[in-house]
Amino acid sequence: MPSIFDKFKIKNIELRNRIVLPPLVRFSILGTDGYVTEELVNWYEEVLRGGIGFVIVEATAVSEEGKLRENQLGIWNDSFISGLKKIADKCHEYKVPVLIQLHHAGFKEDIKNVDKSILDEILEKFKIAFHRAKKAGFDGIEIHGAHTYLISQLNSRLWNTREDIYGGDFERRMYFSKKLIEETRELFDDNFILGYRMGGNEPELSDGIEIAKYLEKLGVDLLHISSGVPDPKYTRKQKVDVPNDFPLDWVIYMGTEIRKHVSIPIIGVRNIRKEKEASWLIENDLLDLVAVGRAMIARPNWVNIARKEYNTRNGIKNS
Repeated sequence: MPSIFDKFKIKNIELRNRIVLPPLVRFSILGTDGYVTEELVNWYEEVLRGGIGFVIVEATAVSEEGKLRENQLGIWNDSFISGLKKIADKCHEYKVPVLIQLHHAGFKEDIKNVDKSILDEILEKFKIAFHRAKKAGFDGIEIHGAHTYLISQLNSRLWNTREDIYGGDFERRMYFSKKLIEETRELFDDNFILGYRMGGNEPELSDGIEIAKYLEKLGVDLLHISSGVPDPKYTRKQKVDVPNDFPLDWVIYMGTEIRKHVSIPIIGVRNIRKEKEASWLIENDLLDLVAVGRAMIARPNWVNIARKEYNTRNGIKNS
């Protein structure tokens, strides 16, 4: 039976376990200039000491105008590389692979009216940011294509009703992602991972499955399933139909369903707080990797605590 504490390999990069620190934006320990702070590096080190297997650094803005909030990490010029390298180096000091999530907040429903030249410019900024991320020493990049931010807006058939190369039918809605991936392909060798955090509901799960299959064809190595632009017909708490006997969050459910349609690894995320929840997903071969977010802020040593809980639950003596 597989375990959350089993090793896992993506390309040539080996993870010590299947537990992921997802990209948690630590607004409270960042300034408004976008630079890495000592406090932020120290927080990552706490989680690394706690036994994490894989780190995805929080949403990092590819342009100053694309920030989610003022106090967010930046990568919009070369001056950010040295600070970001401190995080990558700290992860490698603990022998933990690390990706950086690259992000633009976008224009919400107005995406349909944004001038093409602006999207062209943002696409170029993403491409340049990819090169900066590799220079900073990360093991790969996660494209932020979820949470109703720019790329999610472009992927959405609800919001993206454009009539140019950036919107309309499915392939044109995916044009931004396709060009970004194709025009940075030279960066992604066997030691550099291309991840993509996507909305499993864009707006329905069926759309998420279609997007996932398309991204796999484009060469994405790893999918991180989260939420997208929801269909307004759903309730505030749940945005897709979930079987009554599924015991965990609706976003986790989408990850388990999308995994049935692709052959690349899937990270599931949202409201995983307990070891037995994470273990259930891996032991039943429902996901490849499980991300633990807010619980990791409360307890940066979550992984070491989970190992003790796992051992106790399975009659294994704790060392």
